[in-house]
Amino acid sequence: MLLLGGQAAAQAKTRVSLEEAIQLAVAHNPTLQATRSQIPQSKAEEITANLRPNPVLSWDTQFIPLFNPSQISADYFNTQAQFDLGLGYLLERGRKRQHRLEAARDQTSVTVAQVSDAERSLIFNVAQQFINVLLAESNLQFANEALKSYQETVNISEERYRAGDISEGDFLKIKLQLLQFQTDVSSAMLARTQALATLRQNLGYEAVSQDFDVEGDLQYKPLKLNADDLKATALRSRPDVAAAQKGITLAQSQHTLELANGKRDLNTSFNYSHVAGLNTGAFFFNMEIPIFNRNQGEIARTQLAIAQSQSSARAAEEAALTDVTNAYEAVHNTDQVLQLYSSGYLDQAKQSRDISEYAYKSGAASLLDLLDAERSYRTTQLAYRQSLANYMIALEQLRQAVGVRNIP
Repeated sequence: MLLLGGQAAAQAKTRVSLEEAIQLAVAHNPTLQATRSQIPQSKAEEITANLRPNPVLSWDTQFIPLFNPSQISADYFNTQAQFDLGLGYLLERGRKRQHRLEAARDQTSVTVAQVSDAERSLIFNVAQQFINVLLAESNLQFANEALKSYQETVNISEERYRAGDISEGDFLKIKLQLLQFQTDVSSAMLARTQALATLRQNLGYEAVSQDFDVEGDLQYKPLKLNADDLKATALRSRPDVAAAQKGITLAQSQHTLELANGKRDLNTSFNYSHVAGLNTGAFFFNMEIPIFNRNQGEIARTQLAIAQSQSSARAAEEAALTDVTNAYEAVHNTDQVLQLYSSGYLDQAKQSRDISEYAYKSGAASLLDLLDAERSYRTTQLAYRQSLANYMIALEQLRQAVGVRNIP
């Protein structure tokens, strides 16, 4: 159930930038908060691992004449009954407690790295959805502008139809084409609403108000990137790689623990007895003889787990290198696509539309030419905006692949 009472401070800002959105998500995303709870849970297991065995208190009373109550007397209890009181303690051999604590701490280190990796994935999801909102708003702005511009064309065409310059059929075709522009506006509004809703889910519903908006624009920022530097940074910085490497240390500490568990513990106890008027003491010691069970199975399993963790670490490193390669190529490819648009296609599409519109209004171009130029211009503009968004997402994917926000 959402807590609405303490939202005033978090909801004061209704427009958020990308970095602010990331900060809000890291602080408020419920899935990440649930994942973070694994860290204190793991630290609590360290407390459990470091606990010493409890001493054992035992006592007994023997030879009580319950069925001959007439014999019960102080003298009987002193000379005939027996009373025993004992205190025992388990002596752990092989430094088991220290090895348990070491393994628990190594598990906490792995958990911390895994939580950091979950945060890395969340940051990418937030950035990607943030860019989707920017794209939806850009498309909505363009759709409104295109609708307004085409509405003027419809108005002029209506005047020409009334003046007899164009036929009723041509005027109806122009008017029917207005439906496409109106549909584009409706679709863009829906896309924006859905993108904002998904972004709010990633941020956490209590982090922002219902009517929040994003701050920023689709923009192209060329970067000079070195693939080798990016790969080296990924191997140093990615938390999933760190988690896999720490997993080797964890597997080794678990193996050491199982070696210690193979040593048999010593049970010791001291008993005080009162028998036949005498007070005596006795020491007892017992230990398993490790003939059959020497913890061979767990020792062998953890030995194999070390090799498994080493393979997993290599796989994580190779996956990181592959991610960087793919993301680097995606940035390079989308950059080339944007260069194509910037080299003249955008201007050419606009000029073609403007020329066709002017020629049509002057009666020097056909309706088909006007509609075709409008369609090409709209398609080019939407494709350009999508390419800008793809480029920005590719950069965010590269940041995720490298594991840092500031790409070297």
